Amino acid sequence: GNITLNEACSAGCGSFIENFAQGLHMTAGEFAKKALLSKAPVDLGTRCTVFMNSKVKQAQKEGATVEDISAGIALSVIKNALFKVMQLKDVSTLGDHIVVQGGTFYNDAVLRSMEQLLDREVIRPDIAGLMGAYGAAILALESGIEKSGLLSAEEIESFEAVAKSYRCGGCGNKCLITMQQFPDGGKYYTGNRCERGIGGKPRTSEETPNIYAYKYERVFDYKPLENAKRGRIGIPRTLNMYEEYPFWFTVLTSLGYQVVLSAKSDAKLYYKGMATVPSDSLCYPAKLAHGHIMDLVEQGVDRIFYPCEPYNMPDEVNASDNHYNCPIVASYAENIRGNMDILREKNIRFMQPFLPIHDKKRMIARLSEELANEGISKGEIASAVEAGYEELARYREDVRAYGAEILKRIEKTGEHAILLVGRPYHIDPEINHGIPEMIQSYHLPVLSEDAVFHIPVTEQRIRIVNQWSYHARLYHAAQFAAEHQNITLIQLSSFGCGLDALTTDQTREILERHKRIYTMIKLDEVSNLGAARIRLRSLMAALARRQPVSYEQVPVWERPHFTAECRKTHTILAPQMAPIHFELLKTVLRKYDYDVVIPPMPDKAAIDMGLRYVHNDMCYPAIVVIGQLISALKSGSCDPDHTSIVLFQTCGACRATNYLSVLRLALRHAGFGQVPVFACYGLPEETDSFVLGRECLMDAIKASVYGDLLMNVKNRMLPYELVKGSTNRLYEKWMEKAKRDLVEGNYFSFRKNVKDIVKEFDGIPIDEELWKPKVGIVGEILVKYHPVANNDIEKVLMKEGAEVVMPDLTDFFLYTAYDAVVKRKLLAGTQKEQIFSKLFIQIIEFFRRPMRHALEKSRHFRHPRSIEETAKLAERHVSLGNMAGEGWFLTGEMVKLIEEGVPNVVCLQPFGCLPNHITGKGVLHGLRTSYEGANFVAIDCDAGSSEVNQLNRLKLMLAVAKEKGEKEKRLHREAAK
Repeated sequence: GNITLNEACSAGCGSFIENFAQGLHMTAGEFAKKALLSKAPVDLGTRCTVFMNSKVKQAQKEGATVEDISAGIALSVIKNALFKVMQLKDVSTLGDHIVVQGGTFYNDAVLRSMEQLLDREVIRPDIAGLMGAYGAAILALESGIEKSGLLSAEEIESFEAVAKSYRCGGCGNKCLITMQQFPDGGKYYTGNRCERGIGGKPRTSEETPNIYAYKYERVFDYKPLENAKRGRIGIPRTLNMYEEYPFWFTVLTSLGYQVVLSAKSDAKLYYKGMATVPSDSLCYPAKLAHGHIMDLVEQGVDRIFYPCEPYNMPDEVNASDNHYNCPIVASYAENIRGNMDILREKNIRFMQPFLPIHDKKRMIARLSEELANEGISKGEIASAVEAGYEELARYREDVRAYGAEILKRIEKTGEHAILLVGRPYHIDPEINHGIPEMIQSYHLPVLSEDAVFHIPVTEQRIRIVNQWSYHARLYHAAQFAAEHQNITLIQLSSFGCGLDALTTDQTREILERHKRIYTMIKLDEVSNLGAARIRLRSLMAALARRQPVSYEQVPVWERPHFTAECRKTHTILAPQMAPIHFELLKTVLRKYDYDVVIPPMPDKAAIDMGLRYVHNDMCYPAIVVIGQLISALKSGSCDPDHTSIVLFQTCGACRATNYLSVLRLALRHAGFGQVPVFACYGLPEETDSFVLGRECLMDAIKASVYGDLLMNVKNRMLPYELVKGSTNRLYEKWMEKAKRDLVEGNYFSFRKNVKDIVKEFDGIPIDEELWKPKVGIVGEILVKYHPVANNDIEKVLMKEGAEVVMPDLTDFFLYTAYDAVVKRKLLAGTQKEQIFSKLFIQIIEFFRRPMRHALEKSRHFRHPRSIEETAKLAERHVSLGNMAGEGWFLTGEMVKLIEEGVPNVVCLQPFGCLPNHITGKGVLHGLRTSYEGANFVAIDCDAGSSEVNQLNRLKLMLAVAKEKGEKEKRLHREAAK
């Protein structure tokens, strides 16, 4: 059978319902009966019950009845179980008979919710709440136990246990252990990660090998120089350093520095830097970095070296599509510099250069530039870098050798081993919370992904774009485990790791395709390992009862392609992103014989569709887009056999590069596997037969400029118009004229229209003395422009009395082009890529020039800045090496708005958007310090987000803006006179 374990918590759904009922002075049974009378169950999302309270409060505020709240909770519990935990896509996989167990199913509303969502009858035995106990009894019978060890009723009545808690001091984990002592002298311990804290001895590597413990000691096992000629330099024990420390220690030591390493991680160290963490939803390994910097400060170092590396080294054995680092690993030093004021207060030189570790020649050149003021020759640097690469190779070879010994041992003894996969920082006991030692305590040798990455496996094409170095090892490890019956894979993931929405699905897919069990454990700063222990014991029990499965090759699904014939016969569905711009772009594509259709704006049902078919930890834009497209196919508005779908592929380190693969999988599960999905721009193998010709590209640029212009002139005049509706009428007129010009016109008609649009909107009668706070909206590209994804933030702000300022969509494409210039300067980009990039920027600016000139001459409007100007503004606060997602461009947009007189800025990001943790939320502290009066609010966009919470945050921001604006009003009135 298919065994799926919850990845994090130990349920708690029944207790949540019971606690909520008690808050209403009801029993759980009484509260459940209320749900059966519900007329309109409230939508509480599919997030864990822990996150449901704010949604319940929102529902209460909106007048929802107890009946509707009870029904909503029941539905949410089942949605979470089916679509988030089980990730159910196809009901038929559940079989013909569905039986449920657990005390929560005594709740009739929960049972009925499952039947409605599955559209199937569900069997609830009378003993649903006791089935676990019956199962345990059956297992005991099968094991040959003849007499039960259960106490009699009398013994239970008089039973007493004495509990005692204490800290184990055996290692840095300092486990909080609870001992229960029973009347017969027996003892039961919880909270321990190994035997040391309960009077026993931990298993040694000789007894049961644990590669995690070996790697943690080996990677940092270096003795610093004494009396170093260039003094001391600190390196934090964090993120990429769990693999690259041998390289950087050797480089800096060879250059004559005494390398000071921060202390081992523990909770105390975490608390030292906790106040400077800019985002609550960051992963724990990133949060720990702040504590490690504080530790180095306390050690008295006056220089700290923490390099940023967007790319990892490509693997010479296993080729992948790219070799990015995760956006957090790549540039977390930016968050340290921007949020830890103590570095400036103590006058500590914080060195965080963006470096190309994947290119030795460029690494030498870049280090020579960055260390020029240290008086180090290029020859010295070249020699040190060479030594660093050699030492890193030795470390990796040592890890492989240790892994080879484990493989040799289990082959000889027949032992079962656990391939515990994750990222380099998961070797830290404070991050993995002793899970490797827990596995070791069950007599299971522990391997890691990098210990087997060099060993050949059967080559199989994976579904997603394999573009992150750490993840490539995970997929290889999954294939390795699938081919070895005596190895089982467990994946570690940190809460907040958005990329793992992709890796977990792909890793699971590889294993389950070969009938192997997949287990994933999520980790955060909470060290309670009860849930992890349950998962491990459940896994071991499942393995003990499973028959070994021989490895067999499984055919890989071949995706349908968009062909030349499809262009003639297919409707092409395109997702909505920016309503104004996409209406114009649709006109352009239809002009060139692409029958493009943009479905209606997604409603709540479409979002639910996305949640059903997409991993719920995937970013919200993917859920919105895929839900909209699948809903369109299910509605019958287009023939699936004659429909293709087009997306834009970013090709960067953001998850958006994989939207195509995520959509294809969702379509297969939804029954539309025959629908081709292709990219209008992207990797060569993804564009299929779509051709973006020169003329089509020029018209698309014109459409984008038209969209920017109409969006901005409309937003500028609408709040102040004297004749209600005059702005919208003029907008509708020019939208039609722009579409007509895109089909029939030329550059000269385009230039004339742009000039006339500005002139006519500039002439709309408005209240010149009326003052309103200007609010800029920045953030991830889809949630910034998509009304459903951002809960209609433009309308909300206008209703609350603000003037909305939206940055140009065209600027995003200029930013993506400008990245080639940055790569050439900071990393290992080529001159050819830089030349083509600058040429593309010049073409866009050629079409923007008429708009810029017209806006410069206007009375009311702002004109666009060049991408070079925006880059210079961003560079004051972050490196341009931040190129994942919106990267440095997001920071540049915020600074640009402030400098143009828009001090109030809403920063939107999908929940768990990794790049925005750094160049969005991560820069707000620094921007507030640099710009007096700057007023920011960061808002996460997610299917489970509370609209009330978002509205309250916006109102608070506007209240601050209006208070500050009283002075501005007086100045505004005086200027108008």
